[in-house]
Amino acid sequence: MTLAVVAHAAGDLRIEQIELPAPATNEARIAIAYGGICGSDLHYWSHGAAGESILKAPMILGHEIVGTVIEAAADGSGPPAGTKVAVHPATPGETGEPYPEACPNLSPGCTYLGSAARYPHTEGAFAREVNLPSRMLRELPAGLSLRDAALAEPAAVAWHAVSRAGEVAAKKALVIGAGPIGALAVAVLKRAGAEEIIAVDMHDKPLEIAKELGATSTLRADDQDAIAKVNADVVIEASGNYRGLASAVRGAVRGGRVVMVGLLPSGEQPALISLAITRELELAGSFRFNGEIDQVLAALADGSLQISAAVTHEFPVAEGLEAFETAKNSSKSGKVLLNFLG
Repeated sequence: MTLAVVAHAAGDLRIEQIELPAPATNEARIAIAYGGICGSDLHYWSHGAAGESILKAPMILGHEIVGTVIEAAADGSGPPAGTKVAVHPATPGETGEPYPEACPNLSPGCTYLGSAARYPHTEGAFAREVNLPSRMLRELPAGLSLRDAALAEPAAVAWHAVSRAGEVAAKKALVIGAGPIGALAVAVLKRAGAEEIIAVDMHDKPLEIAKELGATSTLRADDQDAIAKVNADVVIEASGNYRGLASAVRGAVRGGRVVMVGLLPSGEQPALISLAITRELELAGSFRFNGEIDQVLAALADGSLQISAAVTHEFPVAEGLEAFETAKNSSKSGKVLLNFLG
């Protein structure tokens, strides 16, 4: 038995003991140290769904996790017992539909830990002990602690988004939405050499975090006139809101590029397409990540990527309900971590 965070239905989140099966031959047993609460975790708890992924049965949440191998995979793959690891939570799909070979994140049918996109659901890893395929494990570089690596997964999402923007060194960047992904994008932009980074949000706390992570200035989301005057070479839209996308289009310089990493609701959304056309903007999607987690871990280890300020709260797993309530209040929190140690 192991203690886990399980979503049973909308509004029904339980911290409970679950049975842990024997690992498959290609799976290692991991003692989880920290887990970051993601927006999708909050949606499964609050709404019983994340977008079109509807909860049909109880599911362990969590995909932003780090821990220590306590039992290596029986087939000899992966790191040995005692190794500290981060986790790449994706499993590329194989449906026969075409996608770029270099972009497994775009493979149809790709699954993610803690996802109800398919049934049976893909169980997450918010538990004191879990079994994970050894191919998901990334050994931490020497000197990098589990606590400092706890944000490797969301930082990889931000890294992928910034990479979709192209060369950003010496350029002006605008980040719409300073929640955890937006704030981490600020840190990645700073590392990449952006000359000016303007962060936009509705609330003071996220803007404070963005400043700590490298934003040179901030704007309130309702100050549309000021946003329209930014003329950013690169815009990272991380709000996941059509109003944020409108701000991104208005804030981009003519001929600029807008990277859309914030996931908007499914279905049609209003957008300033005519303005994007007449300004010849490039609109680029950004979805999850591929090998960027390895670059993130290396940058965290050598100190060139500083992201610790993104974490505002940490709770023991036994206080998981309070942790989720805190993470839900974006005006008061950034990234909230669950501590599975002890």
